[in-house]
Amino acid sequence: MKRERGHFSGSVAVIGGHDHVHALRRLCEEYPDIKWQAVVLPPDSTPCLFLHEDQSMPEGSFRIQNDINENTPTKVDIIGGPFSGIIYAVEELISQGGSDKARMALPSETLEDTPGLTYRTFWTWDHSTNWELSQIGQQEIGVFNPYGKPPGGFLRDYKRCVDFCSKNRIAAIVIYGFLRDSHGGVEAAKELCSYAKERGVRILPGIAIGSYGGVYWEGDNQYNLATWLRKNPQAAATLEKGVGFQICDLAFPLNFPRSDYTLSACPSAPETMAWMEEGVSWLCETFEIGGINIEAGDYGVCGCSRCVARRANEKEAARRRDVHGDYWSHTDMADNFPRLFNAARKARPDTWIYSEIQWDNLLDPVSLEAQRRLPVGGIYQHTTNRTYWKRISAELTKSYVEELPMQPNVLRCQFACQWNGDERTERYALNAPVFAEMAQLSYRTGMKGLTIWGEPSPWYATVELSYLAFARFSWDPSLQYEEFMSRDVAPLFGGMEAAEKFVIAANEIDANQRLPLERLEALQRVCLEHRTSGEVGRRWLSLEEIISRRIYMGE
Repeated sequence: MKRERGHFSGSVAVIGGHDHVHALRRLCEEYPDIKWQAVVLPPDSTPCLFLHEDQSMPEGSFRIQNDINENTPTKVDIIGGPFSGIIYAVEELISQGGSDKARMALPSETLEDTPGLTYRTFWTWDHSTNWELSQIGQQEIGVFNPYGKPPGGFLRDYKRCVDFCSKNRIAAIVIYGFLRDSHGGVEAAKELCSYAKERGVRILPGIAIGSYGGVYWEGDNQYNLATWLRKNPQAAATLEKGVGFQICDLAFPLNFPRSDYTLSACPSAPETMAWMEEGVSWLCETFEIGGINIEAGDYGVCGCSRCVARRANEKEAARRRDVHGDYWSHTDMADNFPRLFNAARKARPDTWIYSEIQWDNLLDPVSLEAQRRLPVGGIYQHTTNRTYWKRISAELTKSYVEELPMQPNVLRCQFACQWNGDERTERYALNAPVFAEMAQLSYRTGMKGLTIWGEPSPWYATVELSYLAFARFSWDPSLQYEEFMSRDVAPLFGGMEAAEKFVIAANEIDANQRLPLERLEALQRVCLEHRTSGEVGRRWLSLEEIISRRIYMGE
């Protein structure tokens, strides 16, 4: 016999509310007419919600169990895995609680859930992350860009991004440009880390060994690369070729203007690695970060005599010289990542430390011997462009992943964003199906995570649906796309019929760089027919805006 659903109303004691302040905040926001009281000991006559963290559970997992009895007050236990489990459980409770602000329905049975992929991550650059749309200075592409927004824009953008991730079980946000004087420097970064940690989201500053500005991307700081190289010019790199790279799946050439941003230090110089190691320790000790994303840099390789002798890897050199035009060295990463890994883990034992294995080589490793030196416990991230993804989706197997010399491994999607495609940007396209496929393949083959670009605002409904697909399928890779459409997408449009019309229209826009004006006008009419008020109307309006721009441009 199925148990009757209980409810919370009136006064509810929250044991653990002082420790899990955001969980309590979310209950107060969604059910303001219930008197939620953070207490230390459970009272005898008041319904109680217990919040317990269990370090033995997988990160983010949770269990909700209740005790409904006619003779005693309702008691609900939430047991969550470290860092985010309590947050996810409370969001689940809210999602099932109903719309009555004074009466929260409770699940009748015990609920348990755990992530299918442990590492579910947004990748971002600070200058092109546009979640707060009411400010000047938005950019959409680039790697050596100045920050053009008002100083407070950094926190306004990323707090919105954190809120979305917290509600949708996206575990982490990589930020390149994490530290800049122009958007608040140390104090702004501290505030963001504290804000995100409270909400169960890991902030992962992005750094590169001897490039990408060092630990402090831009500013007058001892851990900024340009500042340090001015005092240590002997440690500058001698690049094999000019700064920059080109992506085969991108229709136009990229621009790499020379500036302080393009400076590199020699990774064979002892002083470079001592400085990087010190900088990583400072980063971990100063900020409540959830991890670091570390790469060897991807816009040039030092070709000095020490570096050439240390590498002694002709296959890797041939990829840079003859075939693929690589602008990075796996040997550099294998030689130097362990030092930074150990420095970070010493300061923060629970950090996620990503190591970039760079682009389009998961199935074609060039430095297995070097990769065997990479430490267990790093998170090894394999980036794929669109063409190479076709190979991965056809050829990658679980046995292959299990035999890789470094563990665990994750995929990073370098397409379905601004970095692949034609002169338009794919960052506003409906990328939901490919994110679902990548999450499912990652799980099926034993990859432990997926990283996608998370820069544009979900004000655009196509972006919103893409992010939701990433969140849902990376959490539950067994989910079927039809169920995702009916459970998650249809309610956002007032029903399945409207949702399907939106998807059809968005797919047609994405598939055709140019369309006849009469076809664009017909698609615009579809949007107008469905555009109502509120959030449903906003979703149709966001697609209509894209179509209207194309009508104005005549294509």
